Amino acid sequence: MTETTQRRNTATGTGQQDGGTASQGRRGDSTAPPEARGSTSVADVVVAKIAGMAAREIPEVHNLGGGMTRAFGAVRQRVPGGGSGVTQGVKVEVGERQAAVDLDVVVEYGSAIADTAADVRTNVINAVERMTGLEVVEVNIAVGDVHLPDEEEDEGESGQQGRRVA
Repeated sequence: MTETTQRRNTATGTGQQDGGTASQGRRGDSTAPPEARGSTSVADVVVAKIAGMAAREIPEVHNLGGGMTRAFGAVRQRVPGGGSGVTQGVKVEVGERQAAVDLDVVVEYGSAIADTAADVRTNVINAVERMTGLEVVEVNIAVGDVHLPDEEEDEGESGQQGRRVA
């Protein structure tokens, strides 16, 4: 960011030497542009939640996570304070400027898996980049199961029959 700031100052032709640009970005220096007045870091869990929500917005996605992950997620949701499971089936790696996302997906029977994966990938990239400013370098999607229309898993036992992904 300092390079950008220095280029802006030299382009304005103020005639200042090295002393004019050295103080930019310091605390309390109101002449520094806003983007040079600190740093922002985004936690892995934030990116994972955004990616999980964005993937669930695609209608053909029944659920996220593998079989065991979904089973543990169902138990976790029944425990008070166990969390909502938004990050179930989502793994992320977040760097300073880039992020990578891995998703385990269960799709609805009859949906075109390649088209569904493309829709999920596009939605996740758009959501993460828009909300965090990070560049998403890859979204890897593993389709671990297909949800059949007559297959209601454990939903019938918990009284949530017919409920789709929350």
